[in-house]
Amino acid sequence: MFRFLVSLRTVLQRAGSPARSGRRYHHASPPPVSREPVLSTIRYQVSADPAAHRYHVTVQFDCPGTAPLLRLPNWIRGSYLVRDFAKHVQGLKAFVDDRPAAITRLDKGRFRVEGQGRIRLEYAVHALDNSVRKAWLDTRRGFFNGSSLFYCPAGAETAGFELQIERPDSALCPGWKLATALAPVDVADDGFGVYRADSYEELIDCPVEMAAYQSIVFDVDGIPHSLILSGRCEPDLPRLAADIAKVCHVQRELFGQQPHMAQYLFLTQVTGNGYGGLEHRTSTALVTARDALPRPGQSGLRKGYRGFLGLVSHEYFHLWNVKRITAARFADNDLSAEAYSEDLWAYEGVTSYYDDLMLLRAGLIDAPVYLDLLAEAATRLQRTPGRTVQTLAEASFETWIKHYQPDEQTPNAAVNYYVKGALATLCLDLWLRLHSSVTMDDVMRALWTRYGAQDIGVPEGGLEAVAAEISGLDLKPQFDAWLRGTTELPLAELLAAFGITASLRPSAGASDEGGRSDARSSPATTLGLSLRAGDVTIATVFSGSPAEAAGLAGGDQLVAIDGLKITAGNWALRLEALHPGAPVSLSWFRGDELMSAPITPAVPAADTWTLTLADVDGEPLARRQAWLGA
Repeated sequence: MFRFLVSLRTVLQRAGSPARSGRRYHHASPPPVSREPVLSTIRYQVSADPAAHRYHVTVQFDCPGTAPLLRLPNWIRGSYLVRDFAKHVQGLKAFVDDRPAAITRLDKGRFRVEGQGRIRLEYAVHALDNSVRKAWLDTRRGFFNGSSLFYCPAGAETAGFELQIERPDSALCPGWKLATALAPVDVADDGFGVYRADSYEELIDCPVEMAAYQSIVFDVDGIPHSLILSGRCEPDLPRLAADIAKVCHVQRELFGQQPHMAQYLFLTQVTGNGYGGLEHRTSTALVTARDALPRPGQSGLRKGYRGFLGLVSHEYFHLWNVKRITAARFADNDLSAEAYSEDLWAYEGVTSYYDDLMLLRAGLIDAPVYLDLLAEAATRLQRTPGRTVQTLAEASFETWIKHYQPDEQTPNAAVNYYVKGALATLCLDLWLRLHSSVTMDDVMRALWTRYGAQDIGVPEGGLEAVAAEISGLDLKPQFDAWLRGTTELPLAELLAAFGITASLRPSAGASDEGGRSDARSSPATTLGLSLRAGDVTIATVFSGSPAEAAGLAGGDQLVAIDGLKITAGNWALRLEALHPGAPVSLSWFRGDELMSAPITPAVPAADTWTLTLADVDGEPLARRQAWLGA
């Protein structure tokens, strides 16, 4: 229908195999592994049972020596939480030379097969995780990361790997096609068949998407890129391709058109209200809301579509920052246990700084909109009491137990290393521009040249050291304050030097996320709590608030203020009727017990940022134009 629309098979035939690092894990020297005598290619066969939400997996290899040890990862790169993928494995059986063999379990993710010879494993994997991190299978769609499905024989991490994916029953799954960045060996036009990988790392770093998806292929600087959309949607495919191509182009320009790739895939699940992504070396897995995608004939850049393009930009920037410029502690980890680093902000936070900036450079948004997006990030940080409790370095280190497992106390005790990391990177970029001839772009290019392009892991503090070296500045006071301290970031002061006025004001209402607001008035009072979306259940009671003084807690269900019923629909009106300093009676359920207490509303804090272009000339204007463009 569209001239861009071609089959993924055509792209694979044209592109050949994806680029490889040749390393066992990522980009640094691999960790020691046991040298098991595994000699043959490791072959996997995957068949799908969509009605039961199970993948059936067979693994075969030759092991002429001692009993082989096999393992499954416990976490997936780019998502820093131990997820224990082995918990989804069912019915594990082993055979040696086609005879049943005993299995000796060593821990949650490892076991030995007692015997030697031709080894075969058979097992099923329950797949009903509707995210980008694990595996999913029903009659509409199939998706998996290899880390959820494929046991690897120890010592064979750099052996050849072959993967055969069988086509599901066409009666259950009509029109299904398959998309993956793995190199094809014997693949049908619909993508099902045999693929190969030169290492286990490559095998598990190429997710697989199966569905009756829509696709469009577009060129970015001579490299074919594919957008795969699984799920019900009526998108403007040519517009999507054109806009995404602009984003990819400016990012490749930043890094001197390196690295060369045979192809890149955006594997996108379209849902009612989803959002998220996970980066891979030659592809990314995305989730987006249906209404975020532009339809044919729609013009303008709606908020949802702008958010989707920001997500695309974020995950594509990870092609460099994380997948190639990566912490040595991450690169050296074999995914069996946590990899601790205080520098996670330098990968996720830096990428979060660049994602919207790249939309500006691509011409998809203008400077005032970009400043609104910065103001929204600054507002999220300002409304997080935990910014005065946890440092950015601590947030990076503790991500394994905090970021991915938030609770009602998280806003009071923790800071988001994506959000504060992006704003700390903004401060660093402005500081470098103000005091040297170096910019954050130069820092990223230096990290790419020294580490990413060489497949060398970045040591702890690597970004800090490179920034100081190439700028000639003593940056230790800034990094101590911004990364290892809890003082406020100097946003207003730095932005003022670039002709941008930054001011704090009270929120104009529940929908006010920061930036320019057309609201006419602000709420006169606050109780210092937040509610779950569409509910009257308390999500968080903020530290030092009237709600905390009244003894409220996360999970409490509000009932009434001064005897008047509280609902999700009238909550804002109830707040507007209150007066600062005038106590009222608040009633709520905690479990099945009705409780009540007096509560004294307070004046809302000035916690909402607005950033605007000031009328300046001279050096401030020149600096602003160098940063944001003319």
